[in-house]
Amino acid sequence: MDTLAEDQRNAVRQLQAVLDSQHYDTDVLVSVLQSVGWSVHSAMELLLDGPHPDPSASSGSTLPFVDHPPQLPVDRPERARGNGPLKSLANTVFTVLSLPFHVVTGILRFILGVFRIPFLSLNFSSNTYRPPRHPQDSRGAIRRWITTLEEETGAYNIKSSPSVATGRDNHPSTSRRHTYPPANPETTRVLPDFFDGTYDEVLDICQKEGRIACVILVSEEHDDVPAFKRVTLTDPNLVRIMSDNNFVVWGGDVRDKIPWDAAQKLQATTYPFVAFLALQPHRSTSASSYSSSGPVLTVLSRHYGPSVPDSAPTSARSLVNHLEGQLLPRVDPFLTRHRAQIQERERDRLLREQQDRAYQDSQRRDRERIEAKIRAEREEAERIRKEEEAQREEERRLQAERDRQESIKHHRSQWRRWMRRSIVPPEPRGGNSIRLAIRLPSGRVVRSFPSSSTVTALYAFVDSQTIPSNMKPQDDPEHPPGGSEGGVETLERYIHSQVQGPESWWGFKLALSYPRREIKWKANTSLAEAGLKNGEQLVMEVTSDVGNGKKSLGHDSDDQYESESD
Repeated sequence: MDTLAEDQRNAVRQLQAVLDSQHYDTDVLVSVLQSVGWSVHSAMELLLDGPHPDPSASSGSTLPFVDHPPQLPVDRPERARGNGPLKSLANTVFTVLSLPFHVVTGILRFILGVFRIPFLSLNFSSNTYRPPRHPQDSRGAIRRWITTLEEETGAYNIKSSPSVATGRDNHPSTSRRHTYPPANPETTRVLPDFFDGTYDEVLDICQKEGRIACVILVSEEHDDVPAFKRVTLTDPNLVRIMSDNNFVVWGGDVRDKIPWDAAQKLQATTYPFVAFLALQPHRSTSASSYSSSGPVLTVLSRHYGPSVPDSAPTSARSLVNHLEGQLLPRVDPFLTRHRAQIQERERDRLLREQQDRAYQDSQRRDRERIEAKIRAEREEAERIRKEEEAQREEERRLQAERDRQESIKHHRSQWRRWMRRSIVPPEPRGGNSIRLAIRLPSGRVVRSFPSSSTVTALYAFVDSQTIPSNMKPQDDPEHPPGGSEGGVETLERYIHSQVQGPESWWGFKLALSYPRREIKWKANTSLAEAGLKNGEQLVMEVTSDVGNGKKSLGHDSDDQYESESD
């Protein structure tokens, strides 16, 4: 109040003086005055009687309506029903003034209804506007209304979900909880299958499934509603026909927001109100022709007013006769064709999904097969690469080993040629000498050695016999490999320094042929000390490659030696 101007505060005080201020909060009165431009008279009409249409608008076929009416508290329902003397007088005056307009609109509605032309009813009822309740829990309000309806009528919703009673599920439901017809129809009373979703969801079901919707709107402020609930909604024939034809039944109290919005869209002014909606072919401007566009959701019929006697517009008999005699014969053929088209489209959709899924599966299998082939090719290429790498590595190793062996052979050949030049003594021309016959792998050779010769000289001579013939003695080196100076002592020291041992370094051994006795190499040992005598025969037994690539001879005789006759 402190932020208002002086004339605005005077308007609030004037409105409080006319109304019983203890039942209206000051903030509510301020908000109402702000919505009507601070007009006290308009605010009184809004709070007491509801908005009145301009009589001059009756010449038109439609009236604008507010999709979201002002949200006002309902603290005193008896004041809203017109129990105050001021409201009773205003209702009486308004009813008398609006009577001619009711007659005119009724005649227009009848004439236009014959030609199936939509007509928006002019609202002159004094009880048109009621503030919706619980806008934040609209779905819960529908469920509470169904539960209250069951309690008031002593009947149960034959297809309602347990969530309607328990409130455990927030999704709309039409799952069957009971069966129809009931096991004991004489003592059991049932209600239609009330859908516990929103009005827009009902329309969506009608469009997607091709079903007929039955919208039931009531207002507890009307005296005809209790009898309608007890008699019409529990009538077995009405419940049966709506259940057999799979109606989507939806209802609510217009004091709640969603039913209020539905009442505005369906132009409901009198309660109880029953409307049937379904898809119908779209009509063109010509009344006798149909356009090629798809079907549209159409209000098939409206029924409102008392439900007693049986001839009343909302009685069970009137509704059943209307459904069986007019609505179903007129609507069912088209809906049957439309549902068949829906099922056909659904089958086509499922078939396309199956084909798409099969195509995707085929693509996936092809992709997996290609990936497996690529992976196998990569693995094969990697295996070949590794084998080639291992082969190259083996070849490099073998080549290195060949080079090493070649180097060793060349080094050994240098020692052999040096020994032929420097270690092997010249053959004596008579005198004191030892004549030996030596069988080599290449043949038999006879050689005389000075009696002072050593076993090293004998081995050096035998080793020099393996030198290829193309290597001339005059080309033999004067010094041992490595450029060191010396004679037999240098050779013997070098042989002793080899890790493999003397026998492996020489690559052969010498032995008497019969009886066999091995003549082992020993440094600084003369032939006489080795037990060799003039005329004895020796055999060269090769133990490793000595330069000519030949191994030890294969001996067929028992003593494993070749005879001199060979």
